[in-house]
Amino acid sequence: MNDIITTMFNKKFMEELFKPQELYSKKALRTVYDRLAHASIMRLNQASMDKLYDLMTMAFKYQVLLCPRPKDILLVTFNHLDAIKDFVHDAPGILNQVDETFRQLIETYSGLSAGEFQLIRQTLLVFFQDMHIRVSIFLKDKVQNSNGRFVLPISGPVPWGTEVPGLIRMFNRNGDEVKRTEFTTDGNYVTPQREGSFDLYGDRVLKLGTNMYSVSRPVETHMSGSSKTLASHAKENTAPNPLAKEELNFLARLLGGLEIKTPGGSETGFRLNLFTTDEEEEHAALTRPEELSYNVINIEAMQVPGRAGAAAAQLLRLPGSCSQGQVPFNSRSARL
Repeated sequence: MNDIITTMFNKKFMEELFKPQELYSKKALRTVYDRLAHASIMRLNQASMDKLYDLMTMAFKYQVLLCPRPKDILLVTFNHLDAIKDFVHDAPGILNQVDETFRQLIETYSGLSAGEFQLIRQTLLVFFQDMHIRVSIFLKDKVQNSNGRFVLPISGPVPWGTEVPGLIRMFNRNGDEVKRTEFTTDGNYVTPQREGSFDLYGDRVLKLGTNMYSVSRPVETHMSGSSKTLASHAKENTAPNPLAKEELNFLARLLGGLEIKTPGGSETGFRLNLFTTDEEEEHAALTRPEELSYNVINIEAMQVPGRAGAAAAQLLRLPGSCSQGQVPFNSRSARL
C-alpha cells in the first residue's frame, strides 16, 4: 500500500496532473491506473485488472452522480484523501506527500464558482455516460438497476443552502411576496445539519467517497434486508484470523525482511484474483470485448536485501520518465 501511494502522489506526477489540460482519454486513464496498480509487488492478470478498473470507474461515477451540489465533488475527493491518509498514518514521509496534494486541491479549487463546479461535474458525467457496468454491492443495495443505471434517491438531506421542497412563493414586479402555495412531495426530504468542511482537517459530513465496504456503508438509499444481515455478520466476525501470523511472515519474505525456506521451484510472490473461481476468471478473459482490453504490466519482484517492493516502486516513474509500455530495468530488483 505504501508503494502504491508513494507512486500515486509522486511530486512530478502531481505537478503534471494540476497543469491546465484536457480531460484524459479512457485509454490514457487506464494506462495510468495499470501502472499505479503495479507499482508494488502485487500482480494482477488482465481479467482481474479489468474487473478492478470497472469497479473503480462505476464507484466514482456513482459518487459524482449523487453529489447533492456540484461543489460537493471536492468533498468526495477529500473523503478519498482522508481514507488514503489513514492507510499511511505511520509513514510521515508519505503522509506529507498526501497533505501537499491536499493543499494544492484547496488552493486550486476552493475559489471556483458554482457554475465552474457544475462544468467540472458535467464533464465527468459525459466521460462516464456510456459506462453501465453492474456492480454486485450496488445491485444488493438496490442503488443500481439490472441494466447498470443508478437509482437517484427521492429522500434524504437536500443540498446545503437550499430549502426542503413543498412551498411555492410568488412575487410581484417589485420583489414583494404576494402569495404562497404548499404542495406535497413523494420524498422525505430534510434540511442538512451543517456544511461539510473544505479544510485540511474536518468533518466532511457527506459520506460519498468513504469506504463502501465498511459495516455501515454510506449508500444514499435504504439498505435491503439481505445487506443488513451481511453487515451484522461482518460486525460479529471480528475475531483475529489464526492464519494472520503466517500471512505476515509470507509478506515479510516477499519484502525481503525474513528468511523462510521454501520448496525448490516454488513461485515467490502472490496473486490477487478478484473472481470467485479460476474458471470464472478464464471465462471473463475470453468474453471481454476486444476494444475494452488493454495490455497489463506484470512485475515479478526478486528477493533482495531491504524492501523489494520499494525497489519495484522505483521502476515506475510517472509521468514522462519513460514512454508508454516501457519501464526502466534494474536486474537486481525486478524482472519485467
